[in-house]
Amino acid sequence: MAKVKTRWVCQNCGYETLKYIGKCPDCGSWGTLVEEVESKSENVSNIINDDSKVCLINEIEVTESIRLQSEFEELDRVLGGGFVQGSLVLLAGDPGIGKSTLILQTAGNICKKNKKLLYVCAEESGSQVKLRAQRLNVNSDNLYVYSQTNVEAVINQIDNIKPEILVIDSIQSIYTSNITSSSGSVSQIRECTNILMDIAKNKNITVIVIGHVTKDGNIAGPKVLEHMVDTVIYFEGDKYKSQRLLRSIKNRFGSTNEIGVFNMVDSGLEEVKNPSELFMKERTEISAPGSVIIATSEGTRALLVEVQALVGTTSYPAPRRVATGIEFNRLLQIIAVLEKRIGLNLSKHDVYVNVIGGIEIDEPAADLGIALAIATCFRDVVVDNDCVIIGEIGLSGEIRNVSNIEKRIYEAQKLGFKKAIIPKQSKKLQDYKDIQIIQVSRLMEAISACVSKK
Repeated sequence: MAKVKTRWVCQNCGYETLKYIGKCPDCGSWGTLVEEVESKSENVSNIINDDSKVCLINEIEVTESIRLQSEFEELDRVLGGGFVQGSLVLLAGDPGIGKSTLILQTAGNICKKNKKLLYVCAEESGSQVKLRAQRLNVNSDNLYVYSQTNVEAVINQIDNIKPEILVIDSIQSIYTSNITSSSGSVSQIRECTNILMDIAKNKNITVIVIGHVTKDGNIAGPKVLEHMVDTVIYFEGDKYKSQRLLRSIKNRFGSTNEIGVFNMVDSGLEEVKNPSELFMKERTEISAPGSVIIATSEGTRALLVEVQALVGTTSYPAPRRVATGIEFNRLLQIIAVLEKRIGLNLSKHDVYVNVIGGIEIDEPAADLGIALAIATCFRDVVVDNDCVIIGEIGLSGEIRNVSNIEKRIYEAQKLGFKKAIIPKQSKKLQDYKDIQIIQVSRLMEAISACVSKK
């Protein structure tokens, strides 16, 4: 009788070893190695017929039908124009954030275009999916629901139904008989994703895979899972609030700088066509010290968000620095510039900075707004309520240019702002009738231009 061969696989990073060790040498995690039985995987080529052929790139024709719109403009923007035919899309997010709701609503929209869609619910029964579909008002004769966890059984149904779109909910719950480990393990996730990728490429079926996120914020499973798929989309937001953000971190067919904004209501997810109004709807007419409006840019979209700062005296030797929605090191750099170039003594004060609405800002165009929020709160003065701030700060206190300046100004003008403080431009801007443009080159000029007496 042949000896059964086993190996130990780290469930965090996928590292493999022949013997058990307490700490993974690759990722440094303790107790994450699980013993798995080695088995020779069945060749996927005998399951899927390979009818592809070699051709010159100039002979390949790309038509409009290669992309399928989801009827959600926010989702299509993040995808780069819609789902690409034959692509493998991974949608990840925290539990309860609304991943299944988004995909089920998208499935209902796609099926209205006379497209067949197979929804594989590995975590729920068909009746449970039906209850959610009734709440979301999703009903179509082209939407097939299959409660199954075995990927080979799913392949058989694909041959019978011949759908244009396949949804797997979720990748951590399905398994293949070729691997002896349990579903959700590194080997199962890797092998099942490989099979689904072959289905997408060889059968020209758009495959949408839902994945869970761990406590650390990473997709459950090895990092290789993200490298295998064509598009990785994160569904973000606080489950205790209604706002949801859709962000792409990998897209072979579009930009990764776009975001989509949704609002969770009783009947499902609703698109937010004007996110700036959503992020600013709770802003009062009378501003407080430390509150400013900045114009940030996400891809081709300009967003106006509120940044608040709180500066308070501390009794501890080391003051606290708390950044919510911005990079922590960026905050420390801005505080250093304020101390050296403006003369603010912040070494004995706690500084808290928060971006309202739960959005993450990682572009340097928010530097000037953050600096003005801290400075005005420290001096207890108020920024003009109808003023929007745009600009990057250099280490010498100069204000540097940013991209998409005219789109940012147009968004501020559309929402009724009367004044915009921007970096001094080398090129001539167009004439604006309803908004005053103030160009500054130094940080001190910006502070003098934006504040009014309390």
